[in-house]
Amino acid sequence: MANSSEERDKMGHHNHSSVKNIKTAFFLNFSFTIIEIIGGLLTNSMAILSDALHDLGDSLSLGISWYLQKKSNRKGSNATFSFGYRRFSLLGALINSIILIGGSLFILTQAVPRLLNPEPVQASGMMVLAILGVLVNGAAVFKLRSGKSMNEKVVTWHLLEDVLGWVAVLIVSIVLMFKNIPILDPILSVMITLYVLVNVIKNLKKTLMIFLDAVPEGVDLKEIKSKIVALPGIISTHHTHLWSLDGEQHVLSTHIVVEESLDKAEIIHIKERIQEFVEELHLEHLTIQVDYQDERCLMAESSVDDR
Repeated sequence: MANSSEERDKMGHHNHSSVKNIKTAFFLNFSFTIIEIIGGLLTNSMAILSDALHDLGDSLSLGISWYLQKKSNRKGSNATFSFGYRRFSLLGALINSIILIGGSLFILTQAVPRLLNPEPVQASGMMVLAILGVLVNGAAVFKLRSGKSMNEKVVTWHLLEDVLGWVAVLIVSIVLMFKNIPILDPILSVMITLYVLVNVIKNLKKTLMIFLDAVPEGVDLKEIKSKIVALPGIISTHHTHLWSLDGEQHVLSTHIVVEESLDKAEIIHIKERIQEFVEELHLEHLTIQVDYQDERCLMAESSVDDR
């Protein structure tokens, strides 16, 4: 079942905005990474250089996300991708999650040893770069704050981790201007990294569930089957499947077994009724196969769902 033209226009606008937002975030992050490298060398700060390396990885993943989000917006389908390109955006979310988890674990390996052996840092240089870091990465997060796709959500966590990291650096640098407590830096770093890691793993789980064709979150498939069977003229249903293309657009297919006496007009009415109560699911595709009561269906024989 196709969405209305108005809904498609909104979706097209949203997809275009997604690409534009990720593109902006990429250039902001990459530009600041260069500033970080220069600033780290000038201040002789290994902490800032380590963060620059992390941001370089962020820039790489943002570039991949930008490309895949743009790819996912391609219209139509082909012999290879019969459902179109929507899952390319999801692939961007998966790659980003893996990179961010790897980056977080790397930061932990650097921060945990410093809990035992705190190292002196240059407070003034840290403070200047921290202010720039909060402004640049904060602007990128603001740009992506309303993103709905899994790709945008994971990218937002990427950038939010950077913002929180620079806020921590700013706080530590201010404290260190007045008191020499270098252990504050690794303590805040570990806390922030663990917080981001937990949320990224949650998003990774959602992404993997979509890749595994799980029923979309918040949708009760049994209720949908019950509504279908409750319609006049329908005896049973089998092979009812619901999955998501990208976390936003879903696909539903079902076989309905109808009474022998139903004519063409009644069959059309049944299909229209099914379309009405699944409209809220934001379906990209809807397939309804009609089987008559005495008709042999191989799918029904192999089906494991309730009839």
